[in-house]
Amino acid sequence: MKKKISLIIICIIAVVVLAACAPTAASGSESVRSLSVSGTGQVYLVPDIATINIGVRSEAEDVTDALDNNTAQANAISQVLQDMGVLEEDIQTSNFNVYPTDRYNNMTGQIEGTYFVVENTVTITVRDLASLGEVLSTVVEAGANTIYGISFNVDDREAATKQAQELAIQDAYTEAEAIAEAAGVELGELLNISVSNGSVYTTSYDTKGGGYAESSVPIAAGTITITVSCSATFGID
Repeated sequence: MKKKISLIIICIIAVVVLAACAPTAASGSESVRSLSVSGTGQVYLVPDIATINIGVRSEAEDVTDALDNNTAQANAISQVLQDMGVLEEDIQTSNFNVYPTDRYNNMTGQIEGTYFVVENTVTITVRDLASLGEVLSTVVEAGANTIYGISFNVDDREAATKQAQELAIQDAYTEAEAIAEAAGVELGELLNISVSNGSVYTTSYDTKGGGYAESSVPIAAGTITITVSCSATFGID
């Protein structure tokens, strides 16, 4: 019986040794030679909408008076905007603050009392850029005392973004072909590609002269650049 068990153990050890000595199978396929490049596509557009932050800042000794004054001015601004054709849904409150602040004596620097400040800011979208200067002048006359963050955009960028993507991919192909030719290799099939979302850059110019006292504030929209980048990997032979 002991001899039988010993024989089995010897056989197992022999199998293990033979397995260890067996040649290891090649792992994975042969590495593919490749070439990686990047490409950029840009499309230039003329803006057709503008967004503006328009605010009313009111001060009063009593918080109720400050709120009432601010509400009256804000309502007046909203009404004149709608009278000029700005849609109600294009007028949205973006910021509203009420807070107390100390009043200082300019001569002594001492605190003389407290007053309340109410700030109400709305973001409006102007879809008729020809009326933008008039809109700015009108809201100031209606009581707006802060205007900032004027930005220009394109209402529908889908077609332009698609065009920029196509230009980016074509740029990558052109770059890959040039490098392959310079290296003396043959450009193979496309192995991988990734495309970024289009980023938007606005270049705007404010016309010299004019002011809020004029009947129309001179504003130039400039241009919008939609930029798309991509990275691609090609096989090479």
